[in-house]
Amino acid sequence: MTSTGPLADTTRGPVRGERRADGTYRFLGIPYAQPPVGELRFAAPVPPEPWTEPLDATAYGPTAQRRPFADVTTIPEPTIPGAGTLNLNVFTPDTAPAEGLPVLVWIHGGGYVAGSAASPWYDGAAFNRDGVVLVSLGYRLGIEGFLHLEDAPDNRGVRDWIAALEWVRDNIASFGGDPAKVTIAGQSAGGGAVLTLLSVPSARGLFRGALAVSGALLRPDGPRAARAAARLFTARTGLPATAEALRDLADDEILALQDRIAEDGPDREGLPPMLALAPFADGELVPVPPAEALTAGDAGADVPLLLGFTADEFSMIPAPDGVPLPVLLGALGLAPDRADAFAAAYADVPGHTLFGQAMTDVVFRAPNLAVADARAARERPTWLYEFAWRPPVGGLATHCLDLPFAFDRLDAEGVPEAVGPTPPQALADAVHRAWVAFVTDQDPGADWPRYTPAGRATKVWDAVPRVAHDPHAHVRDLWSD
Repeated sequence: MTSTGPLADTTRGPVRGERRADGTYRFLGIPYAQPPVGELRFAAPVPPEPWTEPLDATAYGPTAQRRPFADVTTIPEPTIPGAGTLNLNVFTPDTAPAEGLPVLVWIHGGGYVAGSAASPWYDGAAFNRDGVVLVSLGYRLGIEGFLHLEDAPDNRGVRDWIAALEWVRDNIASFGGDPAKVTIAGQSAGGGAVLTLLSVPSARGLFRGALAVSGALLRPDGPRAARAAARLFTARTGLPATAEALRDLADDEILALQDRIAEDGPDREGLPPMLALAPFADGELVPVPPAEALTAGDAGADVPLLLGFTADEFSMIPAPDGVPLPVLLGALGLAPDRADAFAAAYADVPGHTLFGQAMTDVVFRAPNLAVADARAARERPTWLYEFAWRPPVGGLATHCLDLPFAFDRLDAEGVPEAVGPTPPQALADAVHRAWVAFVTDQDPGADWPRYTPAGRATKVWDAVPRVAHDPHAHVRDLWSD
């Protein structure tokens, strides 16, 4: 670090970042809470101790991720060692503009057990170019973030998101942003985080817009499911689900315990089919299940919401060998008399992707459609999309594919492996432009109409973007209760 880098003041002390070759600035690894270690490991986030000398903010801070989500992940997600995992990054075009700039706060995905804000896919350069400040944040994952413990506050990861948003409210003006113009966004688990935050009363007022990318809403969700996960933890590990029992365990020991929870088995009854460690309705911080709050309640009513999914989110997941498709569909909740209708609805897709299409329906399409329909019925500003462009690599518009287009990062590390050597820049221009418009004006543009009960307009992002009207009616018909 040199003493000539840009300097910004925060409520805890000054930070020194770096000026980039394009003239923009970045400040990396700024703590928004104390390191969650020792007595703080399973506590609510605590503001950092103040400092007086400029803090070096020229390198990404430690990540809560201690290993990748899988051996091979689509998004490059660095693991950075260290205790101070509750940190965030600020990318800004100007630390002192004449008028405060709109702000996009990005929450990474990773199934709530992995992921990293230090991914090169989340670099804010393109948003800075277009007059938007980007903030990306880290948060506690897995057992440390989401396991129900009898002697610790629930939803510690959710509390981390709120603490980071409070930091943005209190500090972003020093980085050129307007705290009244904050939009939250995230993908996968990050998209679920966005939908969860819409239902959290204490997060109200910390953001004015929400952008949920491939966000999942889990069912069942609530104290009963959380207690079931804690009982499963104890039954499988022999350890009580308490902070006292877990506080001093090494990271590798925590991960080994986490693996035990993830294993299949008949004792998982009462838990969501995919995740046992995720945000849940605890009756206090998260009063009711987000799916209920967003569809049957009025959560986030005053917040414009842009949400959607890719055409083939989980279509790459193979069906278990030897199990007939109707049996698999039944396990996902499809009534037996609808199996033929499901096959007919997906008659034009390869047979080996049918199970994955069903998973995509259950985890992404049906929940997001339910949210969009409920909001539209109440005339809440809502925009729905499907990212349908299929690359030559794999031939499917799978989970995560849309991110380098939205961030306009087609030249980033790992992108050619995911989308091929010559992805359409025009599509990236269009998707990114819509995101910038939404963050700036709370509307993605005149060529993307709102989602309403009459039209159910859906933006289809393809080589030639278009608007389709109710293209997913079959999903609503198939998977409705």
